[in-house]
Amino acid sequence: MLSLDLVHSTIYRYHWPVLLGPHRLMLRPREARDTRLVSFEVTMNPDAELVWTHDVAGNAIATANFKDKTDYLKIESRSKIEMAASQWPVFTISAAACTFPFSYSDDEWIDLGALTAQHYPDPTGRLSDWVNGFIFSSPTDTLSLLKDISFGISQRTTYRRRESEGTQTPLETLNNQEGSCRDFAVLFVAAARCLGFGARIVSGYLVNTDSSLRGSDGSGSTHAWAEVFLPGAGWVAFDPTNRSVGSGNLISVAVVREMTQAVPVAGEFTGGRGALIDMNVAVSIT
Repeated sequence: MLSLDLVHSTIYRYHWPVLLGPHRLMLRPREARDTRLVSFEVTMNPDAELVWTHDVAGNAIATANFKDKTDYLKIESRSKIEMAASQWPVFTISAAACTFPFSYSDDEWIDLGALTAQHYPDPTGRLSDWVNGFIFSSPTDTLSLLKDISFGISQRTTYRRRESEGTQTPLETLNNQEGSCRDFAVLFVAAARCLGFGARIVSGYLVNTDSSLRGSDGSGSTHAWAEVFLPGAGWVAFDPTNRSVGSGNLISVAVVREMTQAVPVAGEFTGGRGALIDMNVAVSIT
């Protein structure tokens, strides 16, 4: 059992006092069989009223409502987490899904819904050709195929940490041959859906206490990866940035259909153009 203290702070500074609109927060880690959330709290400066709810995927969402003008905003979440995820997991995939291609059950198709549909145009079949290049025989081992795609992204593209907002499309990542963790996650999910898998994007934290992983300059950072639904095993995590399978170094906060649905802090202010000086995000995991 690994016990962790996680601190995630987001700080905005403004040239003059501004009026803050409602801010949407996705900061509360999701609990799972191998991840226990011992405690969690969010503090705000200035103070705000927090209203909690859940979105359609079961992610915890808080809306922060402010009263007074301010030239400074700090949002800090503190979590105590116990993790028991294996670094070398064994997945009990059902016999019918061990080899690809396979078919989901009727109920699974209905429930997976949009998570099996491609969301990015591929007019020339570039993405389709690229992902089909990993299929060396038919039938082939399902888990090995998905591992090859994940490893292939890391091998054929260069990781670049990017602080700017937004995400590249799968074709942009292939064409640029570089991207951030969220670009790699989007490409992997698009590739898996291209083959008919149910796949989703996961946003959360990378635990890097031994400084051995890509995507973090310190003991931890915000991170994005992917999950694929495999009958029998359930949702299996794939992190193309680090060529890893399973959630041994990953703390999930949100599972989403598209990356734009997983912004940790989102909100607006009223106070004139050019009011924002900067925004700083810091994550510490010990």
